[in-house]
Amino acid sequence: MKPTICVTIGICTKNCEMTIKDCIKSVISQDYPPKYIDLVIVDGGSKDRTLSIIEEELSRISLRYKIIHESSGLGYARQSVVENALGEYIIWVDGDMVLPIDFVSKQVEFMENKPKAGIGKGKYMMCKEESLVADLENLQFVLDFRHEGKTNSKVLATSGCIYRVKAVRQVGGFDRNIKGVGEDMDIEHRIRNAGWELHITPANFCEIRRKSWKSLWSEYYWHGYGGYYLFKKNRHLIDYYKMFPPIAIAKELKKSVTAYKLFKRKIFLLLPLHYVFKRIAWFSGFVKNYVNIILKHANSRFSSC
Repeated sequence: MKPTICVTIGICTKNCEMTIKDCIKSVISQDYPPKYIDLVIVDGGSKDRTLSIIEEELSRISLRYKIIHESSGLGYARQSVVENALGEYIIWVDGDMVLPIDFVSKQVEFMENKPKAGIGKGKYMMCKEESLVADLENLQFVLDFRHEGKTNSKVLATSGCIYRVKAVRQVGGFDRNIKGVGEDMDIEHRIRNAGWELHITPANFCEIRRKSWKSLWSEYYWHGYGGYYLFKKNRHLIDYYKMFPPIAIAKELKKSVTAYKLFKRKIFLLLPLHYVFKRIAWFSGFVKNYVNIILKHANSRFSSC
């Protein structure tokens, strides 16, 4: 493929000073011609050195880029990238991701060869980690997205995805009202319903994971808290039956056996424990938001009396 297709790389980040340097370096090191890359960075109000690191790294190259500051949540941030995108495609990169040098080239080539594809999700790699928690989390995503081809998955997530801008704009873009998580599931659902295909592509990437059980709990508690808005908007987007303990544990036991056969590491047999831990955190956040909204409505009604 002759690389003459303009592609936008969208980075939505906040407080990623520990990982953003490697992320930006991997972006600017792509073998795709820089003149065809358009970089849009949206910072959600970082309180650490994230922005200064980004500006320092970008000052060394001539890549076209724009930095946007926002504090209205992920849906607003994603849509800000869409509205400022100059490319025919948007590749979503999180602040904790590291891309192989050919990632952009492979993603663009895949989409050019699949005109019916609205979204193409890259495959996770097993990154070198320093903790059991990070290894288990990495493994979970490696197993879930290891098979290339058309997918019916409801949860691709934006990280490592390439979006066809035409498809995004056809469905009205991201929901700006989604402040927490779920903006990806929501737009994936609408893009699929509009007749576009979703695929797992041959391109690989690495995502740096949380290294402690406490930080993993915080992450999935936040996912559950934000998931309540998505539940209210379209409860069919979340497969709750798959989270039911007997079903979830049986599924994860099977997955842990597959992981052991692939990597020959006994610690991967702990996948069911890891999964249950995350689901408890998710449900805790979900219930917390549900209770908060009930109390808010009750207080509002009481005040109006």
